[in-house]
Amino acid sequence: MAATREPISRRERPAKPALTRRGIVDTAVRIMRSDGLDKVTMRRLAQELDTGPASLYVYVANTAELHGAVLDALLGEVDLAAEEAGAGWREQLVQVLTSYTFVLFEHPRLARSALVAHPGGENYLNLVERVLGLLSRGGVPVGQAAWGVDTLLQYATATAAEHGTREQDPAAQDDWDALTRAVHDADEATHPAIRAHLPALLAGPDESRLTWGFDVLINGIIHTPAPLEG
Repeated sequence: MAATREPISRRERPAKPALTRRGIVDTAVRIMRSDGLDKVTMRRLAQELDTGPASLYVYVANTAELHGAVLDALLGEVDLAAEEAGAGWREQLVQVLTSYTFVLFEHPRLARSALVAHPGGENYLNLVERVLGLLSRGGVPVGQAAWGVDTLLQYATATAAEHGTREQDPAAQDDWDALTRAVHDADEATHPAIRAHLPALLAGPDESRLTWGFDVLINGIIHTPAPLEG
C-alpha cells in the first residue's frame, strides 16, 4: 500500500518574494537573454514570478513599457566613461555613441522598438546627459545640442536595428549579393551616377561607415542653427 503524502500547510511554505518593478524588469531581461524578446510577455513573466498577469500591471502598464524598461536596463552596459588618452570631446562622443550602438547590435528587436519609443529610465537619461555634456564641452549651442542628441541616437539606433536584423536573417547574404550584382550591372546610360560612384558606393567596413556617419552628423549639428522658437 502506497504511503499517504502528508499535506503541506500553507503556513509552512516559503513566502513568495514581494513583487517590485525592479524584480519584474530583471526577470524580463533574463528571459530575453535566454529566449529572445518575443518571449518577454506578461503571461510568461507571471509564470516566472508565480503570480497572475493582472498583478504585473500595477508596476508595468503594458508590453511596450516593459520592453522600454528592458532596453533601459541594457543601456547600463553602455560605456559612458569611454575615453582614450588625450581624446578630445568629439572622439569621446563617438566612442560613447559607438558603445551604445554595439549594445543594440546584440538585441535588434529592442533596437527596432527604440526607434519609436524612448526607454526614459535612469540609464537612458544618463546616456542623454553624457552626450549633451560632450556637445556642450565642444561649444555647441544649447538648441543645436538639444536637437542634435535626438538625431545622433536615432542614427545609432536605426543602424543597430538594420545591422542586427541582417545578422539574424539567413537570406541576408543572398539579398546583399543580389543588390551588389544589380548595382554593378546598372546601365551607365540610364544610371550614370551609380556607375560613377562605384566601387565606393558599396565599399567600406560597417564600423568605418558608422564612425563616418557620426562625424557627418556632429559636423552638421555644430554648423546648423536650430530654428527654435523663442
